[in-house]
Amino acid sequence: MYLLPDKIIEKLRVPANKKIRLQDFQTDISESDEIRRLGKDAAKQQAEEILQKSKERLAESQELLYADDRHSVLAVFQAMDAAGKDGTIKHVMSGINPQGCQVTSFKQPSQEELDHDFLWRCAKALPERGRIGIFNRSYYEEALVVKVHPEYLENQRLPPGKRGKEFWQERYDDINAFERHLSRNGTVILKFFLYISKAEQKKRFLKRLDEPEKNWKFSAADVAERKFWDDYMAAYEAAISATSTDWAPWYVIPADEKWVTRTIVADILATTIHNLDLQYPKVDPAQLAKFAACRKQLLEEAE
Repeated sequence: MYLLPDKIIEKLRVPANKKIRLQDFQTDISESDEIRRLGKDAAKQQAEEILQKSKERLAESQELLYADDRHSVLAVFQAMDAAGKDGTIKHVMSGINPQGCQVTSFKQPSQEELDHDFLWRCAKALPERGRIGIFNRSYYEEALVVKVHPEYLENQRLPPGKRGKEFWQERYDDINAFERHLSRNGTVILKFFLYISKAEQKKRFLKRLDEPEKNWKFSAADVAERKFWDDYMAAYEAAISATSTDWAPWYVIPADEKWVTRTIVADILATTIHNLDLQYPKVDPAQLAKFAACRKQLLEEAE
């Protein structure tokens, strides 16, 4: 069971085969009626407690995930700049054994990556059984930023053809088939769109400019991309609607308040792994007999 109310999680999960409108989702639930009744300070305290419990649950489940060795977990994070992907990954995963987790950030593709299909570089970074993989951006960039800036397709040297509606639908189809294949082979896929408002992004950009220790996070290109905000929202709506499936669901996570984002992501991730019914491997009678002999040998050793 989720630590947060089920109705909150279900409201954020995008149903399979349903066209969504992002305007129907919230970027900030800290001003909701429920939180107003509780009080923001009390709500933040409860959220912190849930976050800590989720991190403990995640640490316990990670060990079982490794021992069970039947599943891997892939968490995909997509968002506009400054939505908090890095911070969410840092805070949610801070309590687990780093040997059991790998984080891959996908930047502008290299020449080698451009010489392969658009899924190739992500396929190379998939987590093996028993491990948790985090994708900070992913193959979804090929149906988001590339859709907003179709000129990037020229670098991919694709076969001739139109780049219209059918082209993008084929990319969604390829992604769905890829994720279905992974799911059938034991990879649990969770996809998080951290949904930040344009106003909150502006505040965070200004903070990066005003605080010297945050200057390194700022890029003038990020501000330039704000001109395409509506195009990006349309691209996200289309991609999420086309690729939220029963085997690889999307969650639209409110991202204007970082404490809200981190608590929700941690609960979904920890509960999903906990619900896999993972088991420690059982030792057969022959092995138990060998263990008994080893124990006897150890006890008989001279000090």
